[in-house]
Amino acid sequence: MRNIKLTLAYDGTSFAGFQVQPNARTVQGELMSALATVLGEKVHMIGAGRTDTGVHARGQVVSFKTNGSIPTDRLPMALNSILPAAIVVWQAENVPLNFHARYDATEKTYRYLIHLGRVPSPFIKDYSWHTSRELNVPAMQQAAAKLVGRHDFSAFCAAGSAVRSKVRTIRHLNVEAVEDLVLVETAADGFLYKMVRSIVGTLVEVGRGALTAEEVQDILLTGDRSRVGPTAPPQGLILWHVSYGPEATLEQTPGSIGLTLPWGYVKISL
Repeated sequence: MRNIKLTLAYDGTSFAGFQVQPNARTVQGELMSALATVLGEKVHMIGAGRTDTGVHARGQVVSFKTNGSIPTDRLPMALNSILPAAIVVWQAENVPLNFHARYDATEKTYRYLIHLGRVPSPFIKDYSWHTSRELNVPAMQQAAAKLVGRHDFSAFCAAGSAVRSKVRTIRHLNVEAVEDLVLVETAADGFLYKMVRSIVGTLVEVGRGALTAEEVQDILLTGDRSRVGPTAPPQGLILWHVSYGPEATLEQTPGSIGLTLPWGYVKISL
């Protein structure tokens, strides 16, 4: 028996999230179906992150055990030949039998894209949050700095979470502007339900002048969710990378692609 780790990317637009659920098209459901075809057996799959409807991934990780005979290095090509075009497996590797895609993760990185423009762009509407209002990026950066570190993030956790502890450690939370795009990137040892989108929505309120960095810090300390900004829409969010200990994985990327769009050349690392 082998324990196999897959790294995949997907466009979440047409899926009801990652996690399999009845009567819904999900990324996990499509991947499990493809694996059953390739391996000749059903597998129990563990995902590193359960992305919501409309959320994308560049570095989602899953693991599963199998007795199938196909060589591990041939799995990406075999799976990609039958998976929907919106899902791409770009790496497969053997890992220890006790490796767990979710519980062994030491850090997750998310990116969120905001498009500033007079009108929405049809080219990135499914991958960004459009706002026609200018944002004060330096103010957003000051507010973001207040959230870095180990804190109780209860204020930024949406209803429906059953976790006991809402203490998490944000390793970095960066806000950068490039022309008419604002990129928010954050990495932490774990995230609460809709935590990233709640943080982004709050930072946008700071950028609009509705909140200050000091008020964001007070929201964090008091845990008052009623004062946070609106939850940012799902389409701007992407699960960028999941980190593990050196014994479980080798850091690899499949390269990068570039797109020439109306606002210029955009390099997208995958």
